[in-house]
Amino acid sequence: MPRDPVYLTTPLFYVNAEPHLGHTYVTLVADVLARFWRARGRTTFVLTGTDEHGDKIAQAAAAAGVSPREHADRVSALFRATWDAAGLRYDHFIRTTDAYHVAFVQRVLADIHSRGEIYFGSYRGLYCVGCERFYQERELVDGLCPDHRVAPTEIAEENYFFRMGAYQERLQATLEANPGLIVPEGYRREVLALLREPIGDLCISRPKTRLAWGIELPFDSRYVTYVWFDALLNYVSALAHLGRMELWPAAEHLIGKDILKAHAIFWPTMLMAAGLPLYRRLCVHGHWQMQQGKMSKSLGNVVRPLDVKARYGMDAFRYYVLRDMAFGQDAEFNEDSLVARLNGDLANGLGNLASRVLAMQQRYFDGVIQPLAAEPIDLALRSAFATAARELDAHVEDLAFHRGLEAVWRALDHANKYVVETAPFTLAKDPARRPRVGAILHELCEALRTAAQLLAPFLPESAERLVALLGLPAARLEDLELPWGAAFAPGHRTLPLPPEPLFPRIEVPAA
Repeated sequence: MPRDPVYLTTPLFYVNAEPHLGHTYVTLVADVLARFWRARGRTTFVLTGTDEHGDKIAQAAAAAGVSPREHADRVSALFRATWDAAGLRYDHFIRTTDAYHVAFVQRVLADIHSRGEIYFGSYRGLYCVGCERFYQERELVDGLCPDHRVAPTEIAEENYFFRMGAYQERLQATLEANPGLIVPEGYRREVLALLREPIGDLCISRPKTRLAWGIELPFDSRYVTYVWFDALLNYVSALAHLGRMELWPAAEHLIGKDILKAHAIFWPTMLMAAGLPLYRRLCVHGHWQMQQGKMSKSLGNVVRPLDVKARYGMDAFRYYVLRDMAFGQDAEFNEDSLVARLNGDLANGLGNLASRVLAMQQRYFDGVIQPLAAEPIDLALRSAFATAARELDAHVEDLAFHRGLEAVWRALDHANKYVVETAPFTLAKDPARRPRVGAILHELCEALRTAAQLLAPFLPESAERLVALLGLPAARLEDLELPWGAAFAPGHRTLPLPPEPLFPRIEVPAA
């Protein structure tokens, strides 16, 4: 198992919209990966934050009747409060209006400009305010922006340009030589296809006569910086500010597919021009869809994470989105499917197993764990969980969270069948078989402890509740090297079941 550090970044979220599932999913993935790798001994650092400059923010502020700064302050605070309330951990929250970030962007611009990598020129193009970028006609769908479904505006003006095209061959060669640089593989192929055509140079400024809300160019006060040349630098500016630049080579960017071009073409060429190494990996997820299409505020079809948490609990929400989206592909959010997962996998699968085992442990032994005495059927149970652990590690490395959870649930299914096959509730009727009943329940308590450890990155609240019911400290969740049978010392006692089940079932009205 590698022990090198992991630097995980989410995109910076535009403050023109309040947090919804599209924002939450990628932040949740960062949270899961950080918890997962920390439990396996790797240093992890998670960066998230808000992108606060540009046309969209200026327009949203004007619509709200406040200044861009006031609008940014309110919505940025809302993102931070939402992640905290949802239990999504991060190590640093950056705002592109932070003074250290502004200074860093200006230093990079000044350095690249001084080396002739930025020039002044005229440009005419099709501009989408929603994307804050120019489009070529071949990129449009029926003449419309593919994401926002509006016709872009033709703009002609003088601006500053970054010599992005000068790095095209180098970037193409790098992508061809490093298959794992962009995952899943289909997105790397998509970028290579883009690189078969000239990418041209990148317009990196906006005249203040059109947009004043941005970082002023250090070499021309008449202009502000293009929002992408500003926001992308956050991944490095935060580390420079915190004195953690040693983490940069470990960077794994988590992004949605709609910002692939910016992160796979704009960003690496910017890094090359600045003399910095590229990120370790660009991890691209698909979109959450509703019946109306991609989830977004502009389409009015958002799912708010705290609303879902209030109805079903955060762990049920986490499980559903991780289990039902294959990372890299699109998925459809369906509340009925969430309830089915909660009632089936969580309540009937894990929750029912925990209730049965812990209830029998209290009924037959007053919670005191009995000695092990392994039989072949017990060894098969242990093997099922060992296999799940190996498969989970491999799947998480590949970002296949749904496959990893499937592997754990196969082991839980095995444990539920083991209860039926060993029938401790029947054996307990014979006093002579009580030692065997105790050994069976000990095996099942070990199964629950192992399941809690494996699921802790995905279902942190439930995992903590489960180990507490087993009478174990929460710190035991990260003790993955603990051998089977070593968790419970002689005389160890599990706790009585509380009135509230681990996963309360949701009653579905009859059709």
